[in-house]
Amino acid sequence: MEELDGEPTITLIPGMNSKKKQMCFDWGPGEMLVCETTFDKKEKSETVPNCPYIHIVRKDVDVYSQILRKLFNESHGIFVGLQRIEEELTGKSRKAQLVRVSKNYRSVIRACMEEMHQVAIAAKDPASGHRYSSQVSILSAMELIWNLCEILFIEVAPAGPLLLHLLDWVRLHVCEVDTLSADVLGSENPSKHESFWNLVTILVLQGRLDEARQMLSKEADANPPSAGMCRILGELMRTMPVLSPGNTQTLTELELKWQHWCEECERHLQDGTFAANPHLECLCKIMLGDEATLLEQKELLSNWYHFLVTRLLYSHPTVKPIDLHFYAQSSLDMFLGGESSSEPLDNILMAAFEFDIHQVIKECSIALSNWWFVAHLTDLLDHCKLLQSHNLYFGSNMREFLLLEYASGLFAHHSLWQLAVDYFDYCPELGRVSLELHIERIPLNTEQKALKVLRICEQRQMTEQVRSICKILAMKAVRNNRLGSALSWSVRAKDAAFATLVSDRFLKDYCERGCFSDLDLIDNLGPAMMLSDRLTFLGKYREFHRLYGEKRFGDAASLLLSLMTSQIAPRSFWMTLLTDALPLLEQKQVIFSAEQTYELMRCLEDLTSGKLECAEFDAHRLQDDDIETTKVEMLRLALARNLARAIVREGSLEGS
Repeated sequence: MEELDGEPTITLIPGMNSKKKQMCFDWGPGEMLVCETTFDKKEKSETVPNCPYIHIVRKDVDVYSQILRKLFNESHGIFVGLQRIEEELTGKSRKAQLVRVSKNYRSVIRACMEEMHQVAIAAKDPASGHRYSSQVSILSAMELIWNLCEILFIEVAPAGPLLLHLLDWVRLHVCEVDTLSADVLGSENPSKHESFWNLVTILVLQGRLDEARQMLSKEADANPPSAGMCRILGELMRTMPVLSPGNTQTLTELELKWQHWCEECERHLQDGTFAANPHLECLCKIMLGDEATLLEQKELLSNWYHFLVTRLLYSHPTVKPIDLHFYAQSSLDMFLGGESSSEPLDNILMAAFEFDIHQVIKECSIALSNWWFVAHLTDLLDHCKLLQSHNLYFGSNMREFLLLEYASGLFAHHSLWQLAVDYFDYCPELGRVSLELHIERIPLNTEQKALKVLRICEQRQMTEQVRSICKILAMKAVRNNRLGSALSWSVRAKDAAFATLVSDRFLKDYCERGCFSDLDLIDNLGPAMMLSDRLTFLGKYREFHRLYGEKRFGDAASLLLSLMTSQIAPRSFWMTLLTDALPLLEQKQVIFSAEQTYELMRCLEDLTSGKLECAEFDAHRLQDDDIETTKVEMLRLALARNLARAIVREGSLEGS
């Protein structure tokens, strides 16, 4: 059994009262429809005519945020690029590429966060301002978590460099010091500024000792009695052993130097070197890693993970990754001191320090409002070969499950659905099935959008979906009486039944108007005319008209006769074909041979005898059909005349 994460969040729908009326609902891929119903199991209630509202409850509302849409668009390109990283790349080159990808993701988050911050400042409505500020906090937390995961799981920094990465992590995310520094240094006398010592203390807490020394030099210039103490403390800061990126010294050498440096700091403290200045004495205690002094700076540290990194910097500079969780847990307990419980962000960071990737992903899935973060982070960690052993019990691995959830949310948006297609493409197990299910639900509002969907389906050989989309568009075209477009879509769908229907409409339109519409389309059907007999007839009948127009009467006559004798022409259209034969029968030159004339006469007799049989059942409809009778008489006369001329002509040819 899966452990429960707690009670699900209750979503209140304005205007609905579930205590008075029962609710009915229907799930969709990205949303749910909810409405009230009068259904009652216990009592029979009178049916009162009403029109309840139908509410749409969406699970991924973030896709409708204009700023977050930039996050989705930008990260899509990074995601696709990551999937194309060559598998042959191994070792340092592969690791460097993955770190670069991670930094790209973080830069997109930060850019989005900065834009959201500007919008929050400019918001005129307090409620909107609060909503944007809340979103800024979420984005900030996302980058904080991602950065830590990058350090621990992707960089995989060893002891020594690990602390340097953690210091950069804290400096990047606790950035109030830069604003404070600008404020203090911008004053006339920085050392007399009310926040001067707070600034120096924060710089020391963040390990920015070069900047702290510069601030102390300003204090020494402004206050000569404390100049000696400032110089000594500044020298201690300068000589503090630090493992720089280009340094080749071993951890053992660093620890020895560290011990000597700590002993020197302790000696100055014991000798009372800084006793005359409590601020300098406090700084020296911080540099010795005194936990009581550090906890006194809670307001300046602002959070427990800043406290953790400062504590490691001045007490355990060569901390190993495996020991991080111990220091993290103790720092959290010491910082909170039982005064408050941990927040979701604390739990996520703690899981990261414990190197529990799956717990990080689980906690983020619960805490964050959309699937973007967990989907992309999990995908990146999967490329780092860190999730290979973790399969879910319902047929998919964690990476694919989260990508499918994220892509499903994108499909609910009118334009972001195009991004979702690539996410489905890179889910080898269930991606294609999910894409087929979702793409059928896209509303084809315009032909341009339909062509995009169609191109996507054709590129992936999704035959059924291509046929379905073409049929939908063909139906729309028929309703709008755009027969050319309808025929084009039915041919593209390879739908013989619908092509027959549209062909019948073309023939009916011809009978009413006496001419064809969309001649270019019919003239260029090519092999497509073989899709159905009726479409073949339409194409060949149009060819007959073209031959007649070019005065190729012999070819036209042969084609017309073949259309009738091959039974390809609908019987209801025979009279039209025979009527078309009249001008050819009346030509000065004999067009139809005696044998061809006999065939035409047989067709006419078949047609009239069939109508006489129908007349027994529907005599009233045909009794006054003078026009039809006149046509038949004219045809018989023309055929008889042509037969006589053909016999004479053929006899003359034989005699000669």
